[in-house]
Amino acid sequence: MNNKTLFITHGAIIAAIYVVLTLLANAFGLANYVIQVRFSEALTILPFFTPAAIPGLFAGCIISNVLTGCMLLDTVFGSLATLIGALGTYFIAVRLKHDRTARYLSPLPPILANTIIVPFVLACVYKFEGSIPYFMLTVGIGEVISCGMLGLLLLAALYPRRCAIFKTNVE
Repeated sequence: MNNKTLFITHGAIIAAIYVVLTLLANAFGLANYVIQVRFSEALTILPFFTPAAIPGLFAGCIISNVLTGCMLLDTVFGSLATLIGALGTYFIAVRLKHDRTARYLSPLPPILANTIIVPFVLACVYKFEGSIPYFMLTVGIGEVISCGMLGLLLLAALYPRRCAIFKTNVE
């Protein structure tokens, strides 16, 4: 399998897992609304390992938002928040050369992107009662749980096997 095919395959698998995990969170009422703990957001640490995760997460978020009934502007801006977070995680991994600090910093971009963008979606698109700072708090806590706690657990589990899982040169 050549590198381009492997890149597309990794991205597609990541998108599919993102969708399944979001639908699981949605079954518990945690995928949307003011309090969000999307299990799928743990996957936002994957750009630490492979750039294929960036389009995979973006596509997975778009599909998830459509399947869970999000409004168009939520689908656009929520998916952009995930894309920005994924790009930030990749930038940290590349810039810090995968050192120990990069591992702990990798969940920060998706936490920040979602904590800043999603509250405005909740207030302006859905017109939920509450203030932007309140929504930042609720979304931020959910992102710390999803990206920070679950994401770092996932990163720790995958790190020892990273070369086998995310190998790019397969002969």
